[in-house]
Amino acid sequence: MKNIKPILFLLLSGLIFTYSCIDDLDVAVEDPDEIIGENAYQSFDDYTSGIAKVYAGLALSGQQGGTGQGDLGGINEGFGQYLRAYWQMQQLPTDETKIAWNDGTLQTFNFQTWSSSSEFVNAGYSRFLYEVELANQFLRDSHDGRLDAIGLTPEQRAVVYQYRAEARWLRALGYYHALDLFGNVPFKTENDPVGSFYPPQYTRTQLFEFVESELLAIESEMLDARSAPYGRVDKGGVWALLAKMYLNAEVYIGQPKYAETVVYCEKIMNAGYSLANNYENLFRSDNHVGEAKNEIIFAIPYDANYTQTDGGTTFIINASIGGDASPAELGVPGGGWGGIRTTKNLVYLFAPDGNVNNVNDTRGKAYSAGNGIFFTDGQTLEINEIGQYKQGYGVFKFKNIDSDGTPGANGENNTFQSSVDYPLFRLGDVYLMWTEAKLKTGGADATYVNMLRTRANAATVSAGQINDQFILDERGRELYWEATRRTDLIRFGQFTGGSYLWPWKGQNPQGTSTDARYNLFPIPVSDLAANPNLTQNPGY
Repeated sequence: MKNIKPILFLLLSGLIFTYSCIDDLDVAVEDPDEIIGENAYQSFDDYTSGIAKVYAGLALSGQQGGTGQGDLGGINEGFGQYLRAYWQMQQLPTDETKIAWNDGTLQTFNFQTWSSSSEFVNAGYSRFLYEVELANQFLRDSHDGRLDAIGLTPEQRAVVYQYRAEARWLRALGYYHALDLFGNVPFKTENDPVGSFYPPQYTRTQLFEFVESELLAIESEMLDARSAPYGRVDKGGVWALLAKMYLNAEVYIGQPKYAETVVYCEKIMNAGYSLANNYENLFRSDNHVGEAKNEIIFAIPYDANYTQTDGGTTFIINASIGGDASPAELGVPGGGWGGIRTTKNLVYLFAPDGNVNNVNDTRGKAYSAGNGIFFTDGQTLEINEIGQYKQGYGVFKFKNIDSDGTPGANGENNTFQSSVDYPLFRLGDVYLMWTEAKLKTGGADATYVNMLRTRANAATVSAGQINDQFILDERGRELYWEATRRTDLIRFGQFTGGSYLWPWKGQNPQGTSTDARYNLFPIPVSDLAANPNLTQNPGY
């Protein structure tokens, strides 16, 4: 069993929160006296259950598995799950991913034509800030006065202090995703009241400074890198989030912080992490053990028996299977959902002629007999009709199969659930961030990118070949479908506008220029109406 099982079991059997999202970031609670203050935390075990709920906010969508008692109202529970909402917003508007489904306003993500009334924009916005509020609530209920009142021992109190540091990291993560996708959002901490309260709107700069200060403040309080129980964050997660923020600082606050990126990347690089020998093992159902675990800095854990949801890697795997593909080869009983596939632009990063059968790079080989990534049988390279799954190559990067070929746990009654953990931060990304930051500070170095390329059976490169376009392309080759592409394209000035086109950008089959306002998502119109302190992002 995965080591995360005990904490999730405590989540399900212990303290259960039943939140519903409302528009001004306050959280409506059924029978609030049952879950906050003195009634919620009566013992040390209650704090373990409480922090479990904050962690589970990244993995689950409600209280009863795939559907039932969802955390958020107003949207299908699977669509409202944290990782699924984040993944769709990072992937669907880019050259890496297109979805065939026509649910509500979902197609506007394919086209970069969304508006402030999109239910899917609102789902991501609400979910990120809901995670913030979960962390805030835990911090409100774990102050020294409360710990004194229930008589915790010094040893128990030390553990709760550790939980508090982790809750602050989880809050920082939610705020980071909000500042990356929305820029300027309502801001609350544990010191603000619960109930009727209009939170102020923080600018992107203010939010960046808050998240940075939080991460720096908790760094010394976290467990050492690679020492936390699996599924919990440690210093490695703090460093990875700081490196990611500093890499994108020029976009977020108009000030480059590449030197700082190098510092925090090197902290990770010197902490004992190591690359997995086999790239595909990073995305298999046993990636919580063995060589893959040594590369992963922080993962969102999934187990078919304990973390049931229609979001997360259940969505990524199920939605990627369709057409002539055999679901059983990906460890999936029954049929797939036939939704997501890629455009020719990602294929061209590996095969300029579109023929992935001739690709040596193991990250972009044609799929055959359980190996490889791109599924081409019965698929066309071109996407002339966005709603046809069989147009565009399938991407079988995430597979509910162990590294030895054994199917992973997949749920009961033929209802598929994934056991593939999602690597939110991993060493391969750190190597590429370091390479980019070194280039930006005048020291092009191919050492670590060549380690990735050697693992992938791709030709090595010289330092003279390292430039902006190479780095963007190599990030596409290494990190596709890992929810980095939108942020990367924006950093290199290629997300909106017309300098770089891909199929269906701007709702044009060949791609067309889009407005720069789409570099940020809008504040949902419902939240603008609910909170007089909010101002809409430019252009919406």
